[in-house]
Amino acid sequence: MLRLHFYHADQCDPKKCTGKKLARFDLAKLHKNPGTLPRQAIFLDPFAEQALSPADNTKNGIVVLDCSWAEVERVFPVLQRLMMKHRALPFLLAANAVNFGKPFKLSTVEAFAAALYILGEKEQAALILNKFKWGPVFIELNLEPLERYSKAKDSTEVVKIQSDYLVDDIQE
Repeated sequence: MLRLHFYHADQCDPKKCTGKKLARFDLAKLHKNPGTLPRQAIFLDPFAEQALSPADNTKNGIVVLDCSWAEVERVFPVLQRLMMKHRALPFLLAANAVNFGKPFKLSTVEAFAAALYILGEKEQAALILNKFKWGPVFIELNLEPLERYSKAKDSTEVVKIQSDYLVDDIQE
């Protein structure tokens, strides 16, 4: 199992916070100070220039920023200086109630699950999603792209696969 870490920016409704729920079940480690995040981990960063792929080394775990999407452009740059490997998740649709069907607007658990699935840790992805009523819908909604991303050899191939979905999404 890959180690999951998240920096909690204290911007969300604690009752709806998927990161805090994962921490309560001991499925992810909550960090209140970004300085305690593991160095050389994979940091899921929507502004990263490289996409996450099965070629990434995840021995130091995966890190997610748990913040409000309204604040993402203000908060992410603060963490961009950290010594981690920044990777963007490719095109996927949210299944959570707040952003259902919206591309790229994933909750913390969805970001973790997407990364785990792409990295071949499908059982761990299902395990964390099963803590939420809507969780399994995330995999159902994104099964085809997740399978394709998980078979890509590197970031370039993930981006190439993603372009198939971006074109489809724009045309609809």
